[in-house]
Amino acid sequence: MLRANGYSFFRAMFAVALVALLTGCGAALERHMQKTSGEVMQSLSRNHTLPYQLEQDDAHMACSMAEATTPMMMAFGRVTTTPNQLGVTMSLSAGACAEERGRELEYAYQKHMRDRNVAQARDARYASHRHYRIAAKRYHRSWQYLNVHYGDVGQGDCPTEEFNDDLDEFIYLNGLLAGLQAMNAETKASQSLGVATNIPARVERAAQCLDDDKWWGAPMALRAAIWSMLPSTMPEGEDPFERLEEAGRKGEEAGVRLPHVMHAIAADNAGDNERVRRVIRRHAEAINENNAARHWVMVDENATLNILALSDRLWIENTGHRTPTGKLGTFWDDSAPEQEEEIDMEDFL
Repeated sequence: MLRANGYSFFRAMFAVALVALLTGCGAALERHMQKTSGEVMQSLSRNHTLPYQLEQDDAHMACSMAEATTPMMMAFGRVTTTPNQLGVTMSLSAGACAEERGRELEYAYQKHMRDRNVAQARDARYASHRHYRIAAKRYHRSWQYLNVHYGDVGQGDCPTEEFNDDLDEFIYLNGLLAGLQAMNAETKASQSLGVATNIPARVERAAQCLDDDKWWGAPMALRAAIWSMLPSTMPEGEDPFERLEEAGRKGEEAGVRLPHVMHAIAADNAGDNERVRRVIRRHAEAINENNAARHWVMVDENATLNILALSDRLWIENTGHRTPTGKLGTFWDDSAPEQEEEIDMEDFL
C-alpha cells in the first residue's frame, strides 16, 4: 500500500512539475512573440508606413489613423523598447485632429456672434475649449516623447548621434512644432495644463541643430516666428519678418511651403492683417505654380490646410462664411472679385 501510495505521490508531483514547466515555457514564448511583434510593428511603421504617408495628400486619413492606432503602437513599449519616435509623430497628428474640431467650433462661435445668438455662441466656445484641451495634451505628449528620445531638447548640445537618417531629423522637426502647438492649444483651451513656458526658447535653440536649406527654410521660420513673439530670444541685428520672407522663398523652391504657416501665424500674432493676407495669397499662388515635393506631400498639404484655416477665419469674421470653394488667396473686398458661386435654394427643397 505504501509503495502504491508513494508511486502515486511521485507521479502526481511529476505531473505538477510538468504543467508548471509547460506553463512557464508558454508564458516565455508568449512574451517572446509579443516582443518580436512589437519590434516588427515599430520597424514597419517607422521605415515604411510613415514614409508612405508622407507621400500621400490625405491629411484627414493620416489624422484618423493616428487617433485609432497610437494606443496600440505605444502599448508595445510594455514588451519591448518604447517607440518614442513614433510617439512624436503620432501624437502630433492626433493633436491636429482635436485642434481641427476645436477650430470648427470656433467658426461656429463666430457665426453665432454675428447672428447675436449669445447662448449658442457661448456653448460653441466652451465646446471648442474642450477640444483644444485634448489637442494641447496630445501635442505636449509629442514634445515629451521628443525629449525622451533625443535628450533635453534645446538645453544642451545638438543630438547629432541620434540623427542617423533624414527621418530622424524630420521627427525632430515634428517634435519642435509640437512643442509650440502645445502652448498655442493650451492658450486656446483657456486652462493651465502644465505645458512649460520655456518651450519657445528651447525650440529656438534646438532649431539651429537642423540644416535650414535641407529642411525647406522651416528651422529658420520657426526661430523667426519665436523672435517675433519673444524679442528677448532674437539675436542682435535680426529682423524676424525678413527672415520669414527668406524662409518662405526656400519653402516655395523646395515644394514644401511650411514656412508660410509660421510667417502667417507670426503676422497674425502681431496684428498685421495685411501681411497675413499677403502670405495667404502667396501660398495660393505657390501651390498652383509647382507641385509639392514628392517625398513630403503630406507636409505641404498640412501647410495648405493651416493657411486655409487662417483664410477661413478671416472670411467668417467679415462675411459669415468660410473661404469660397477654389478661392484660396482671394478676399471679400478684392477690387475686382470674381462672381461668387450662386446657390439655388430649390436644391434644399
